[in-house]
Formats: sequence, C-alpha cells, structure tokens
Amino acid sequence: MDYTIVGKIINTHGIKGEVKVYPLTDDIERFSDLEKVYIGDSKKKFHIDRVRYHKGFPIIGFREIQDINEVLPYRDEYIYVDQEDRIVLPEDHYFIHDLIDCSVYDMDNNLIGILKDVIQYTANDVYVVKDEANRKEYLIPAVKEFVKEVDIENKRIYIDPIEGMIE
Repeated sequence: MDYTIVGKIINTHGIKGEVKVYPLTDDIERFSDLEKVYIGDSKKKFHIDRVRYHKGFPIIGFREIQDINEVLPYRDEYIYVDQEDRIVLPEDHYFIHDLIDCSVYDMDNNLIGILKDVIQYTANDVYVVKDEANRKEYLIPAVKEFVKEVDIENKRIYIDPIEGMIE
C-alpha cells in the first residue's frame, strides 16, 4: 500500500492520550476530515476520535488510546494516510516527500546533485540540491523558468540554470 506523510507527533497533550501534531501539509484542517491514520514505520492503524486546533497545531485523540502512557511510544513518529485519503494535487504540484532524493540534471543531462530538502517560502519553494562529489549545495527556485521537468516515477528533475546558479 502507498502511504503519504501528513504530520509528525511532536508531543503528548493532556492525560487522555491526545497528541500534538506538527502538520506536514498545506491544509492543517484536513485532519478534521480523516477517519483513520497510520503511525510510525510499522504503519499501525488508528481511528481518529477527535481533532481540535491550538496555536496552529492539530491536537488529535484516537479511539484506541485513552491514556497518556499509551501514546508516549509514538512521540516523534510520523503520521501517514493511505492512498484513499491522499489529496489530489493540481498539475505541476508535488508532495515534498516525492521530490526528496530525486536526481537533478541540467538540460544537457549532466548530474547536478540530489534534491535533499525543499524550503517553503510564500513566493515559491526552493529546492536544496547537494552535490556530494564536490561537497557543494545549490539552491534552485522551484519555478517554471528553472525547473523544466519533474519525473517522480523515475526520481529525476531537469533544470535550466542561469549563469552563476551552479558553480
């Protein structure tokens, strides 16, 4: 089954087994629409019982957990949704976890490096590309002017850098 990360449990909240979640989604309200999630590398299934929001963080309670001691082992674990609950992105939009570890090439098919992070800004995202061989890091604005093709299936991104962007 294909899973998508939507958040990370950063702490417990109260004594009734609720968790504070760092959302890894643009729409934090989407937690209110979910009935089930999967937690941790083992993808253990939990049913959402209640959701509320406090200072920009979802506070989630699960049907299977009623006590703080039961939720402690899940601290710092990722929360996933399955294919059925994954949102459909508009064309030319990608999940960050799908972009991570893509090989980045220029238009002449020269390997520039591996995409290691995406910095999200209001205007546009910026791809952090690391060239391990030369121990360099490049910041590539994620705009059509520079990013010409994204092939998630083959983990390849093609860019057309301007002079000075890759040195």
